[in-house]
Amino acid sequence: MDIKEVTKQFNTVAKMYDENRRKFIPCFDSFYKDATEFIAGNISCPSHILDLGAGTGLLTYYWYSCFPNSRYTLVDVAEEMLKIAKQRFAGLPNVDCEICDYAQSLPSGDFDVIISALSIHHLSDREKSRLFKRIFDKLPTGGLFVNYDQFCAGSNLLNKWYDGDWEKFLKSGALSDDDIRAWQQRRRLDRECSQESEIEYLKACGFKEVKCVFSDRKFAVIIAIK
Repeated sequence: MDIKEVTKQFNTVAKMYDENRRKFIPCFDSFYKDATEFIAGNISCPSHILDLGAGTGLLTYYWYSCFPNSRYTLVDVAEEMLKIAKQRFAGLPNVDCEICDYAQSLPSGDFDVIISALSIHHLSDREKSRLFKRIFDKLPTGGLFVNYDQFCAGSNLLNKWYDGDWEKFLKSGALSDDDIRAWQQRRRLDRECSQESEIEYLKACGFKEVKCVFSDRKFAVIIAIK
């Protein structure tokens, strides 16, 4: 992962990130809200939740809606993104933000749930596997990792179908030409794997339960229980 380029790109779009997120994700509500509520309805209130690549805190917002009494730590490499997260959760003593390159190391502390949204696909397959092993080692028995991310189809033909369908959705919406060009620029940083590959990476780390609980072509939510 080119960490400097990723940081630059996301610092640039920080202020408009939340506004545009719904315009970029066809299944926004199912992806963020419905999937989170499904998971939250089947687990006990976590003590401490770690959000990797938290950006503006959008995913934590949905988890906080379900578990307002949990403690949250949000990490990202993009300082401008975290500034917005700090504003979002201003005055809440149970939400902390810190600059951190999670591809290199995870923050100190004990966490029983680790979450991430639209971030890990920037890592190479090798970096993903290393990260998943660190996540596994960080969690207690019964701990939960949830990755909300974008994926390739796993074949050249279907990748073209998936990408073409996504681009068609974007061009039919409210995005400007500049928005589309910026998206195309950011896409060059993507290192997507297939859902099937990620599930195998997670199982290889030792997670006892791994399952995709939501999928809509490019976007999926995968859970792994230690």
